[in-house]
Amino acid sequence: PVFYYYVGAVGVFVFVGLTAYDTQRIKEMYYQGYGHEVMSKLSIMGALSLYLNFINMFMMLLYA
Repeated sequence: PVFYYYVGAVGVFVFVGLTAYDTQRIKEMYYQGYGHEVMSKLSIMGALSLYLNFINMFMMLLYA
């Protein structure tokens, strides 16, 4: 049981880092100033990326 706790804790920290990285990446894409059509597609991909990070983080919390 202790091993599961450590695996869950490490997984949470990994996905917290990925969430922070993806947030900064989305912010940088916004500042680059692509066109309207490209930005709408990039915003959907960014939202999906953050959504998957949060789902995986929640699953790691349940695993711990």
